[in-house]
Amino acid sequence: MYQVLNELNKTAGVTGSMVVGNDGIVIAADLDARFESDTIGALAASITTNIQKSLDRLQTAPLVQVTIEAENGKLFFVDAGIGILVVTTERDVNIGLIRLEIKNAIRQLKLAG
Repeated sequence: MYQVLNELNKTAGVTGSMVVGNDGIVIAADLDARFESDTIGALAASITTNIQKSLDRLQTAPLVQVTIEAENGKLFFVDAGIGILVVTTERDVNIGLIRLEIKNAIRQLKLAG
C-alpha cells in the first residue's frame, strides 16, 4: 500500500496521499510534513459521510469523489473500496492528470488488497 502511495506522490503537483478508513482511522499515509494525518483522516471521513448521507436523501448514485479547492491547494477524497484515498496537491495542478493517477492508484490498491 505504501508503494502505491509513494508512486502516486511522484505525480507532478501531488504533495501527499493517504488511505483512511470510513471511520477516519489512518490505514497508510505518505503526507507532506505540514499535514497531520489524523486530522486529514478525520476530515475526510466527516466530509464523505455527510455528503453520502445527502446523496442518499436525494436517491442518487453512491459518492465517488469529492474535490475541495482551497487557496493553497486541492484535496481529493475518493472511494477506494478499502476506505478513502486522500490526495493533497498544489493549487495549480492538472486536475485531469491527477484524476487519471488516482484511478490507477485505486486499481493497484484493489489488486493488492
